[in-house]
Amino acid sequence: MPEATQARLRPLSDTSTSAVVAGFIAMLTGYTSSLVLMFQAGQAAGLSSGQISSWIWALSIGMAVGSIALSLRYRAPVMIAWSTPGAALLISSLPGVPYAEAIGAYIVCSGLIVLIGLTGSFDRIMRRIPGSIAAALLAGVLFKIGLEICGAAEQQPLLVTAMLLAYLLGKRLLPRYAVLAALLVGCLLAALFGLLDFSEFELQLATPVWTTPSFSLAAAISIGIPLFIVAMASQNLPGIAVLRANGYHRVPASRLLTSTGLISILLAPFGSHGIHMAAISAAICAGPEAHEDPSKRYTAAVWCGVFYGVAGIFGATLAALFTALPKALILSIAALALFASIIGGLTQAMSEPKEREAALITFLVTASGMTLFSVGSAFWGIVAGLLCLAILNAGKQPD
Repeated sequence: MPEATQARLRPLSDTSTSAVVAGFIAMLTGYTSSLVLMFQAGQAAGLSSGQISSWIWALSIGMAVGSIALSLRYRAPVMIAWSTPGAALLISSLPGVPYAEAIGAYIVCSGLIVLIGLTGSFDRIMRRIPGSIAAALLAGVLFKIGLEICGAAEQQPLLVTAMLLAYLLGKRLLPRYAVLAALLVGCLLAALFGLLDFSEFELQLATPVWTTPSFSLAAAISIGIPLFIVAMASQNLPGIAVLRANGYHRVPASRLLTSTGLISILLAPFGSHGIHMAAISAAICAGPEAHEDPSKRYTAAVWCGVFYGVAGIFGATLAALFTALPKALILSIAALALFASIIGGLTQAMSEPKEREAALITFLVTASGMTLFSVGSAFWGIVAGLLCLAILNAGKQPD
């Protein structure tokens, strides 16, 4: 069982090189996938550079505290991330709304999540989702990230091919360090090919900027409610499904929601639009590449939280750092780190013959990336899979 039973908490002795690497890659993947959205939304809303820097600082500190504290508390790789779909939503909804009212809307969104957590309803919902559907959802969420390595190969064929070969040789000789080998080879070749550009990088500390919240019905409806729906459907649901698919069934989903909601409320005046359960970065830390012992994979999430904290402190120059790395390298290492999780998800999804059609539909809808009524494909994948399962099993007696 992945849930640890040892009486004493020993994160330092439980950690490993692969766990540190997994934590770093998870952090790298989380930031590079959507950091630009925050800058885009902030600039569209007319925020100052200090407010945008504070926004990134607040999210980073929240993710650091949440990932470290919750992973240590439940001894499971509990990964916390900002809402990427929420950041995309803010690009169009934040302009025209007074910033103080937007902060108030963030608090409304987080308050609703806390309410859901306190009622325990989310735990009851998750218990009703079959394991095969949850595994198919995981595979679907990760599938598009895995495919990115093909696009990266078109941009930098030598770099990506060398990274893939390093990964495969690592899997054969030293499986626990296969991803690390690919990362080292990628960085070395990127330096040799002149693909690293640190010309705009300058070390600078982030300074938190307080904004007193102001509440309005218009902002709550235009920002708060949509953020809540997007967070639950596109972040928290697949995030918990990742934990379940990797065997961490005893982690109480409702308590995680309550915790992330409370942290989000505290950090909202500094610009945080909310932190929630992670899916893609969680899969990196919860999979076998992070640690061969499932009960010790929590250390990967702890290390990711440490890296979140360091990145948040220097949030003012974070974008410049990630811009210095070639996009092909980042896409490739993220894909390679998720190979094992994709394999595990597909294997578990197809393990139950009577649920294969439903699992396949869940996988296809989720992997499609479709958006319907402003709700992402992860939610619709679950809906489609459960509907298929209900139709196929209607009127049948359980074995």
